[in-house]
Order: sequence, then C-alpha cells, then structure tokens
Amino acid sequence: MIELATEKKAMAITERQREVVSLIAAGCSNDEVGARLGISPRTAKAHCDVLRQKLGVTRRRQIPIAFRLLTGEDPLSAGHTWPFGVRRSR
Repeated sequence: MIELATEKKAMAITERQREVVSLIAAGCSNDEVGARLGISPRTAKAHCDVLRQKLGVTRRRQIPIAFRLLTGEDPLSAGHTWPFGVRRSR
C-alpha cells in the first residue's frame, strides 16, 4: 500500500517534474527519461528522488500513482506536449 504524504501543503510540481512523471508512467528508465528530455540519466534520477520525496513514496514505480491520487491528473498526459509545442488545454 502506498503511504502518501499526509500534510496537504500546496505541492509545487514543476513542468519538468510533470514531464518526468509522464515518462515514468510510460515505463521509461532514467536513461530513457534523460535521452527524451535532453538531460543526463543522473539528473533524471535526481528528479525522481525529489518527486518521491514530494509525493511521499519510497519507490520509483509509485510516483505516477501518488501523482494521480494527489493531483487528480492523468500521469501519462501530465507532461505531454502536443504538436508544434502547443499544450493541450485542461
């Protein structure tokens, strides 16, 4: 069972972190996340570590689930950019 952070602070999840959540939900490794975002695998891992802390989970694979539970957003579309760089309206 996932034990979410119980404090209801306004979680500031950046656009880059949303992109990382989306790629994790799609099953990408840190190497793949890095390649797709133009960052190093080590930086991708750092994003994962920060997300785990913000979302109150211990495992990487729990990030998308916790993100959805806390934000109500679909983690697969959280960082998705539509063609020509236009973001989908919510």
